[in-house]
Amino acid sequence: MLEKLFLVIDGVSFTLSFILAALRRSLSFRLRLLRHSMSSSSSKASASSEPKKPRNIVIVGASIAGYTAARTIAQYLLPDSEFRVVVVEPRDHFHFTWVLPRFCVAEGHEHKVFIPYGGYLPPGSLEADGGKVAWIKDRVASISRESVRLQGAGEDIPYEFLVVATGAGATDSLPSRVPAYEKERGMELLREMQKRIREAKDLVVVGGGAAGVELATDAKSKYPEKKVTLVHSRDAVMHRFGPRLQNAARDGIKELGIELVTGDRVVSEDKEKGVAVLKSGKEVKCDYLVNCTGQRPDSKLIAALSPASISESGHILTKPTLQIQDDALPNVYVCGDVSETNTTHPNTRSAMRQASIVAYNVISGTEGQKPKEKYVPHWLDGVIKLTLGIDKSVSNVGNEKAEFLFPGKEKEELMAAGAWHRLGAKPFEDTSSEFWAKVKAKI
Repeated sequence: MLEKLFLVIDGVSFTLSFILAALRRSLSFRLRLLRHSMSSSSSKASASSEPKKPRNIVIVGASIAGYTAARTIAQYLLPDSEFRVVVVEPRDHFHFTWVLPRFCVAEGHEHKVFIPYGGYLPPGSLEADGGKVAWIKDRVASISRESVRLQGAGEDIPYEFLVVATGAGATDSLPSRVPAYEKERGMELLREMQKRIREAKDLVVVGGGAAGVELATDAKSKYPEKKVTLVHSRDAVMHRFGPRLQNAARDGIKELGIELVTGDRVVSEDKEKGVAVLKSGKEVKCDYLVNCTGQRPDSKLIAALSPASISESGHILTKPTLQIQDDALPNVYVCGDVSETNTTHPNTRSAMRQASIVAYNVISGTEGQKPKEKYVPHWLDGVIKLTLGIDKSVSNVGNEKAEFLFPGKEKEELMAAGAWHRLGAKPFEDTSSEFWAKVKAKI
């Protein structure tokens, strides 16, 4: 009981300190803005009319970490700053990956995964005259100490500061990530998977983390007549979390009639026999297998530039300031799932908090100051909502000593509308053409 009380006190303390830090930064920016306004008005007469060449803050990747970093940096750059944000991202929409396991099963919602870019940025960011953000639809092929090279255009983009936010995923395919840059192709892939799950009689899901548990329980909940088997190599599903969530997940799986195999793994699939072969030698009837295993950080760009900055797990090693752990690259920052920050359960919350820390430190750098903000992992970032069927979920928060569990009811579309709102888009109106028109006009 005392452990839970201490957990609550610690959570309240963290929340208050987070709010106070945000207020401090906001006040500091307003004072900077006031000083800038006063000094710029007195120096207009002596200022040169020749515009300065912009100095680039390049952000690689615009999932939630990169997108948040771009938004925050653009928000805190002074009006006539010589710096600008350059986002390099190959996808034409933001991918809301949290709903992917659900929308791989439930039909008619696939368009809700793809949120138009632009609305999350500060107003006027993309304007041709005075906007602080440039957006390039491309991939980064390589990084040097001075520039990034674009894969498609073959162009080098010089940078003063670099933010790497390339993320991580269970696989490069559904239900972890959408393996497509264009929305239309992404929706096709989701519909194809929906169809295969709908038509399968013996579905085997590999991996007992959140994606595997959610897809398996959604499939069995929506199609009760279907045989669903969930195979997990550990002794308990959701093994990275506390025992209460593990038990809740196991109970939800059992209640739906899913066959749960733990402590074993799939080593091959014999499609002619229609079975998945396990390491133990057991064969499980299977006419469709879905892989939901492991997390793989996309750190290859930094691995080529600074091999010693890559951890054994493939993540990018960082300092508390979220600079890369290479003293020769003090202007390179990392945030999100690709970073090694000792975050217990990386998710959107931790990625956004890291992105904000990076943004504030980059802003300090643009003003000739050393980075001061530090990222300290906190258990409150690890809150998780786990669905256990189409209309049921359980939320979990806690640390290694205590945890809270909150059962809930869900709609089929989950929190898709809320995500659109938070990213500045009206559900579910695709206004991406307006965004790309501004991007092209600026170029």
